[in-house]
Amino acid sequence: MSLNWREIDCILAELSLEGLIVRQIYQPSHPVVVLELYRRGAPSRLRFCFANPNLRLHHTSENPANPTPAPRFVAFLRSRIRNGRILSASQLGRERIVRLEVAHGEERVLLWARLWGGAANLIVTDPQGNVLDALYRRPRRGEVSGGRFEPPETSLAPELERYQVREFPGEGSFNQRVERFYAELEGAQERQRLLSSIRTRLQRRENRILAGLETLRQRRDQHGEPAQWQRCGELLLANLHAVEPGSRWLSAEDYGAPGRQVRIELDPRATPAQNAESYFRRYRKAKAALERLGEDIGAQERELAEVRRELESLDGVQDTAALAARAAALAQSKTRRERSRVKAPGLEFASGPFRLLVGRSAAENDALLRRHVRGNDFWLHARDVPGAYVFVRALSGKSVPLDALLDAANLALHFSKARSSGKGEVYYTRVKYLRRARDGAPGLVLPTQEKNLHVRLEPERLARLLGPY
Repeated sequence: MSLNWREIDCILAELSLEGLIVRQIYQPSHPVVVLELYRRGAPSRLRFCFANPNLRLHHTSENPANPTPAPRFVAFLRSRIRNGRILSASQLGRERIVRLEVAHGEERVLLWARLWGGAANLIVTDPQGNVLDALYRRPRRGEVSGGRFEPPETSLAPELERYQVREFPGEGSFNQRVERFYAELEGAQERQRLLSSIRTRLQRRENRILAGLETLRQRRDQHGEPAQWQRCGELLLANLHAVEPGSRWLSAEDYGAPGRQVRIELDPRATPAQNAESYFRRYRKAKAALERLGEDIGAQERELAEVRRELESLDGVQDTAALAARAAALAQSKTRRERSRVKAPGLEFASGPFRLLVGRSAAENDALLRRHVRGNDFWLHARDVPGAYVFVRALSGKSVPLDALLDAANLALHFSKARSSGKGEVYYTRVKYLRRARDGAPGLVLPTQEKNLHVRLEPERLARLLGPY
C-alpha cells in the first residue's frame, strides 16, 4: 500500500530537506530514484519509489546500485541538479504531490514527485512550468520535454480526512520504520514473483518434456518387436529347399513354438537367400532404431526427473538472491534454446559445466558438425571401429579438464563396436582440425593433429553420465 498524504507530511517534517546539497543522483531500477544529500558532515539519501502499489518517498540507509552507463533520466538529473541546493520541499495540500525547488548556480529547477497510482511520475520543470524532462514520458499529458505541467488545485475533499498515519512496526524514527516496512514487504513480493516465474518456466519445460516423451514412446511402440524379423530370416534360411521360385509366401514351422505354422511374405523377384537377408536388415535397422529411441527416452526421463527435483526444492528456498540467480539462469538457458531454435540431434550429457554431444548416426554426426559445434570444441571417436562422434563444447576462458575428456572418451567407446571388449583407443582433436572427406558420406571426416587416449570403460563413470535407462 502506498503512503497516504498524512504519512508523506510526517516524512517531510522529519527530513527537513531545505538547505541540503544534492551531491549525487542514482537510479538503481527504473521506478526508483535516489538523491544523495549532504549538510555539515551529515550525508543522507532520499528514495523515491514510483512502483505501484508501493508509491512512497523516505530516507534510506541502503547503498543504491549505480548502473553503467547511467540511465537517460538520471543522466539528465545529474546535469541539472547535481551540487544544487534544495530551497524548499513541500506537499501540495493533500494531493500526494511533493514539490522540490533546487537552485543550481543561477538556475532554478522544480521537481514534482507525483505519487498517484497509475499516474506516478517525477517531472522536472523550470519555474514557469515548462517540462524539461520526466521519468515516464507521457505525451498525452504533456509530460515530455517542451510540454507544460500545471499542478492540480489542492483538494480539501472531506473523504481525505479519514486517512490516518499508520503505526509501522519496529523501533527508530518514522522514516526508519517506513523504510524497514517496505523493504520487508518488497522482499516478500519479490520472492513470490521469482518463485512464480521460476515455477512457470519449469512447468512449461516439464510439459514440453512430457509431450516429447509421449511422441518417443509412440514411435517405439510403432517399431514393434525386432525379433520377429530375425525369426523370419532364420526360418527362411532353414527352409531354403522349400521355397518355390517366384513364390509370394512360405509356410514354415516355428522353431520357437513346435506345431505352429508361420507364413512369411517373400519378394518373388529375389532369391530365398536375398529374402532372408532382407529380413535380417529389417531386424538390424529396427533394433538400432529402438536402441536410439531408448537412449532418447532415457535422456528425456533424466531431464524430467531433474526438473521435478527443482520444482520440489523451490519451497525450501528463502534467499531472494539465490532465487534471482536461478531465474536468470533459466532465462539464459531459454535464450540459448531460442537462439539455436532446434535441439541438438543425438544425445546430450553434462560433465561439470561442459556439454557433451553424442551423434549416433551419420546424419546426426553431420548435423552436429554443420550447426551445433564450433572450431574450438573437441571431437572424439573410437579408433579403427565404427562408433559415435562425441563433442565437448568449449567454454570461453576455460580449458577442458582431463576428467571431461575421460567422460567423453568413455561415451565414445560405449557408443561404438568396441563396447563389448570394455577397452580401446580413442583419438581426439579440435573440430577446426577436422577435414571433410572429398565425395565422402555425410559426416565423414579426416582428423589432423589428433591425440590418443587408451580408455578402459569405467562402469561408475558411465553410470553417472548415463543414469538409469
